[in-house]
Amino acid sequence: MNEQPPTLLSPRVLLPFALVTLIWGSTWIVIKGQLGAVPPSWSVTYRFAVAAAAMFAFALIRRERLWPGAKALGFAAMLGVAQFAFNFNFVYRAEQHITSGLVAVLFALLIVPNTLFGRAFLKTPVEGRFLAGAGIAIVGVGMMILHEYRAAALGPGAVTAGMLLTLSGVLSASIANVMQGTSIARAQSMTVMIAWAMLFGTLADGAFAWVTTGAPMIEPTAAYIGGVLYLGVIASAVTFPLYFNIIRAVGPGQAAWSGVLIPIIAMGFSTAFEDYRWATLSIAGGVVAFVGLVIAVAKRPPRPTVSGNMVAVSVDRPE
Repeated sequence: MNEQPPTLLSPRVLLPFALVTLIWGSTWIVIKGQLGAVPPSWSVTYRFAVAAAAMFAFALIRRERLWPGAKALGFAAMLGVAQFAFNFNFVYRAEQHITSGLVAVLFALLIVPNTLFGRAFLKTPVEGRFLAGAGIAIVGVGMMILHEYRAAALGPGAVTAGMLLTLSGVLSASIANVMQGTSIARAQSMTVMIAWAMLFGTLADGAFAWVTTGAPMIEPTAAYIGGVLYLGVIASAVTFPLYFNIIRAVGPGQAAWSGVLIPIIAMGFSTAFEDYRWATLSIAGGVVAFVGLVIAVAKRPPRPTVSGNMVAVSVDRPE
């Protein structure tokens, strides 16, 4: 019997998925603390400088070959610029215009380009059940977006700028996610490839920061430096290898469900540390989004088929 491909509910996928989602749900509050005296681009640069150092150290501990070849380095450079430069610069700047909660909720829309790009470029199969669940989840996300927009009482200019920056980050992240599902990515050591991608991303971040904001600046406080270390080590060096492995296992569409759950977790952290008040609309939106997730990933029972005098069990291939 052929082994069925893994799904989001497979234990070896579900456990890292839960860990990544929980950690990334906590980052929005930490990112907010990075937006002060230090320009956002320098904060992004410091984050991925720390992350790259951690990844190279891990590769050395594992005694992996650090030089992957010219073709792989070119791929890592494109991945690093898309994921660790464009994506995060857009996100950090978006939080200068709109609330972290609204940015987190908007990022849940990552499931849309991930699913479409995965289908177009990776030929990832997409079942009607998955599309129905995603559609329901998007309705729930829309309800949360509406609540966050009303609660923030932002001016139209700030909302427009913040949403455009966030959606640009979503597109950049989706491109990087789909790149992880390609054959060239699968042929590389995950640790070494991410280390180089983070290094290239750091160089791009630093160059952009210097050109747009001037020489490096840093806030010599325990809160700021602790935030950089947490975002660099825990929220980057630990989580990105796990997340990219999830993409390789189940495809970018299913992996993007983390973005649907992250805003709910982020609101939970905000409730604990920022006195965030849940409203009927945000609660309803979170419930609807979770129902969509359940519909999309729930397994169908085996379907019996009759062939002659034999009864066989037909198992639907998961998306």
